Amino acid sequence: MGQPYRTESDVGIIAMEVYFPSQYVEQAELEEFDGVGAGKYTVGLGQARMGFCSDREDIGSLCLTVVQRLMERSGLSYESVGRLEVGTETIIDKSKSTKTVLMQLFEESGNTDVEGVDTTNACYGGTAALFNAVNWVESSSWDGRYALVVAGDIAVYATGSARPTGGAGAVAMLVGPNAPLAFERGLRGTHMQHAYDFYKPDMVSEYPVVDGKLSIQCYLSALDRCYSVYRNKIHAQWQREGLDKRCSLEDFGFMVFHSPYCKLVQKSLARLMLNDFLCHHSPDTQSGPFSGLEAFRDVKIEDTYFDRDVEKAFMKASSEAFESKTKASLLISNQNGNMYTPSVYGCLASVLAQHTPQQLAGQRIGVFSYGSGFAATLYSIKVTQDATPGSALDKLVSSLCDLQARLDSRKKVSPDVFAQNMKLREETHHLANYIPQGSVEELFPGTWYLTRVDEKHRRQYVRRSMNDDRPLEAGLITSCITAEHIPSPLKKMPRIPAATAGPEGLVISNGDH
Repeated sequence: MGQPYRTESDVGIIAMEVYFPSQYVEQAELEEFDGVGAGKYTVGLGQARMGFCSDREDIGSLCLTVVQRLMERSGLSYESVGRLEVGTETIIDKSKSTKTVLMQLFEESGNTDVEGVDTTNACYGGTAALFNAVNWVESSSWDGRYALVVAGDIAVYATGSARPTGGAGAVAMLVGPNAPLAFERGLRGTHMQHAYDFYKPDMVSEYPVVDGKLSIQCYLSALDRCYSVYRNKIHAQWQREGLDKRCSLEDFGFMVFHSPYCKLVQKSLARLMLNDFLCHHSPDTQSGPFSGLEAFRDVKIEDTYFDRDVEKAFMKASSEAFESKTKASLLISNQNGNMYTPSVYGCLASVLAQHTPQQLAGQRIGVFSYGSGFAATLYSIKVTQDATPGSALDKLVSSLCDLQARLDSRKKVSPDVFAQNMKLREETHHLANYIPQGSVEELFPGTWYLTRVDEKHRRQYVRRSMNDDRPLEAGLITSCITAEHIPSPLKKMPRIPAATAGPEGLVISNGDH
C-alpha cells in the first residue's frame, strides 16, 4: 500500500447516461403562439423541439435520476465510486451543494468517502468537473476507484426572444483508466475572460440577464482563441514525435460544440474552417474546400464575428465537413434544446448513439465547451481502436442506442400549457412550505421528483416506480444490452452487488428529518 500509484493510461469516459424531461413543446407551434414569423425558431435557430420541466423537477431530482440510472444500467456498486462532482448553474441553495443531495443514493452502501462538490460557471461547470475527475484519476490522490461526473441544468428564460433557446436535462459520466473515450494528454486549449454576456445576478429569479449579440461574439472569439492554443500544443507534440504537419479540421473525425442553439454550432464549424484558411500559408483557392474563397484572404479574424459575407461563404465551404463531423451531434440539442452544462455532452452522446463502434474506433473527437462570463476550452478525445463485440466501446455505444426512441416517447404539450408551466415555476420555485402541482404520471418511469419543500426550505424527493405501463418501458429501463458489472479499476477496491431499483415511494430529502 505504501507504493505510489503509477500514472494511469487512457483515462477518460467509460460510461454515459443522458436524462431529459418527458414533455416537450414544438418550436413551430411556439412560433405561432409567440406571434413571430414562421421559421424564426425552427430555421433561424435550428431548433425543432424544446424539453421542459414542471414544478415536480428541480436540479436535485434531475441529478438523482441520471446518477441512479447510470449506476443501475452499468451494474455498478456505489462503493466503487471515490469521487463525485456536479457541474451546474441551476442554484437552489447558496451553500449546500447538489453533490451532497446525491450522497443519499450512497447511504445503503455505507460509502461516504467520496471527494468532490459542485462547480459553477454558466455552461462550463460540467467540463470543469470532468477535468477535475480526469486529473484526480491521473494524480497521486487517486485511490483506485471510479470518478462520477454529473452535468445538469434547467434552462429557462423570461418571455421574449430568448425563451425558445431553453431546455433541460442531465448527463452522468463514469471516469476511469483504460477508457474507450480517452482524453488526449496536454491537448487542451483554454481561454478565460471577463464579460457580462449572460449572467444571473437576481437571486430570487431563475432567469438570466442576456446580451445576445455580445454572447455570440464572446463564444466565437473564445472558439478562435481555444483553437489557436490547441493547435499550437498539438503541433508541439507532433514536432517532438518528428512529424512536420499543421493541425486542421481534417485531423478530427468528429467535432462537437456547446450548443445554445443548433445554428450557432453550424456557424462554429464554419469558423474553424475560416481559422484554417487564414492560418494556411498558401491555401488552394482553385479546388478543394477553399475554392472560391480568395476574396477573404486578408480579412482580420476579429472583424468577422458578424460579417454575413464571410459567414455565408464559409458555411457553404464547410457544409460537407458539417455533415460528416458535426451534424449527428445535434440530435438532442435539436429535439430537447439547450441543457446548459450537459449540452456539449449531450452532443457527444448523440454522436455515439448514431454511429457503430467500428465507425468510431480510432477517431479523434474535438470538444468545444463554452460558459458565459466567460470560460472556454477546446480539447480532444481519442476513441479506442477496440470495437469488438463486448468491448468497452461496444458497451458504451450500445447503452446509448435507445436515445432516439426515448426522445420519440416523450409527450408533446401545447405552447399554452408550456407557458402555464413557466409561469408556475416563476411564481413557486423559491417558495418554502410548498407542494408541487405538476403531474407525476407524465414522468418517465424511474424518475426522481419533488414531493414537497418544507417550512425550512428542505426538499423531499420520491422516485417514480420502474414498473409502469408507459410505452417503451422495456427500452427505457433495461437499455439495449444487459447491464453487466463493471469492476473497480483496481481489484483491491471492495465491491458489493448493485442494489436493485428502489421501490415506489422511497423517500429521500436534502435535509435532516
